[in-house]
Amino acid sequence: MHNNQTSALHHQPVSHRITCGDLELHYLACGAGEPLLLLHGWPTSSHLWRNVMPWLAPTHRVIALDLPGFGESSKPLGRTYSFKFYTAAIDAFLTELGIARTALVVHDLGGPAGLMWAAKNPQKVSRLALLNTLVYPKVSWAVKAFLLATVLPGVRHWLVSPAGLQWTLRLGVVNKAAITPVVMKPYCAPFASASARRALLQAARGMHPGGFTYIARQLPQIGVPVRLIYGAKDRILPDIAATMARLQADLPGAELTALPDCGHFLQEDAPAELGRLLADFFNPGT
Repeated sequence: MHNNQTSALHHQPVSHRITCGDLELHYLACGAGEPLLLLHGWPTSSHLWRNVMPWLAPTHRVIALDLPGFGESSKPLGRTYSFKFYTAAIDAFLTELGIARTALVVHDLGGPAGLMWAAKNPQKVSRLALLNTLVYPKVSWAVKAFLLATVLPGVRHWLVSPAGLQWTLRLGVVNKAAITPVVMKPYCAPFASASARRALLQAARGMHPGGFTYIARQLPQIGVPVRLIYGAKDRILPDIAATMARLQADLPGAELTALPDCGHFLQEDAPAELGRLLADFFNPGT
């Protein structure tokens, strides 16, 4: 193993802020080498990756971005959180950091956001890893129920409250005892204001189904090595095994690993195991 626990402990993520046009973007970074961008989903942030990043940092410049609408990044209310919006934001962020090409790991809503950017910019992607995420146009009953919850009066406000956010994180892990108040605080703090909570609801439903059709068609054309890793006990995306099987069929060279004792947020359930698997993929031949 090129990347061991001792070297991982020496690389702790550091918080940064950068201005890209009218957006202020927050990110965590550590390590040096080839860039490696980590994208979270709903309702999390770069905080999700804090225990995975040190495993990748001995050989990479690891960057976990708070997507607009999330974490400590800007949460504009007058924008649609669309594929176009996220593609432009990711592109501007990388340009501002002087990154011409990067490896990419995507999770949850960060999947479609990152995959659309990759499909539009295949020359800027070196390697790609997909975790528990959304890829295809046809979604499960659970995703439909979630989207409905984001517009139902009463329910939608609870969903983005501290109690609702904690419920989501606990639903998404096997080891519920790990979701302590200390762990939850950075997830909840960015949504203290009513406007931030409104932005979080908007970010849940801004992506048009047509974008998923485009991603599904273009993904095999990106032409880079792909790794598929997922938590098998996912109660947020209960059809994840079928999604991953379809991805492996569409991307015949992709290696697939199911983590049997992990839920949707595998970064919380098994950060070291996930970190080691990703380190092996992003350091071929070591």
